[in-house]
Amino acid sequence: MKLALITGGSKGLGKALVQLYLDLGWEVREFSRSGVGPNHVPCDFADAVQSSTVLQQTFTELSSGAWTDVVLINNVGTLDPIGPLELTDSVSWPKHVQINISSCVSATGLFLQLFSTRAARRLIVNISSGAASTPYHGWSLYCASKAALEALTRCVALEQKEQPNPTKVIAIRPGVIDTQMQSTIRSQDPEHFKEKAKFVQLKSEQLLLSPRDAAHKVHAIIVASPKSGEVYDVRSA
Repeated sequence: MKLALITGGSKGLGKALVQLYLDLGWEVREFSRSGVGPNHVPCDFADAVQSSTVLQQTFTELSSGAWTDVVLINNVGTLDPIGPLELTDSVSWPKHVQINISSCVSATGLFLQLFSTRAARRLIVNISSGAASTPYHGWSLYCASKAALEALTRCVALEQKEQPNPTKVIAIRPGVIDTQMQSTIRSQDPEHFKEKAKFVQLKSEQLLLSPRDAAHKVHAIIVASPKSGEVYDVRSA
């Protein structure tokens, strides 16, 4: 029996990953606000208390299963707010940090606490972005959050090396995917996001990956025995 736990799995890449793992015959749990179906677990990652409670309860229930493989994919994320930091709503700043960083810390920590004593092969995959190492005008929080996620990946992997049955932890940059997030980017005022023309061109030249293709590229990295603590990019895999 194999188990995939996927956050932010109701749209885009997350939804495609849910379908891929279902097609492969895995048991899947998808955590989001807007998902539907028997695999969906209602979870609002903007709410620290509610999301942590849901994750803890669900992970606790599932951790006693006779799994041979367990994968946690931290996919949940947001771009909001877009624009120079001082021009954005201060209320949105902690919400962004909660969704993009704190929720991944909670999912990772709870996963390690509740699954580490199990014999199953375990892997945590943090979905990152090229923005982790490339600054973009108008994406200060997004770039910072993805850089933090990659740092978290490296540090937790280092800590796991000391464990008798370590959990692998990797980060994957999935490329530019044709999702609602990309539509949002292309709709921005160039004064707020100066790289808008680049993303409009990517769309017009049909250079965006479909969510399905991106999911398969992410999965190819996952099954290729990745090295714990590494950051992988589908464009160079």
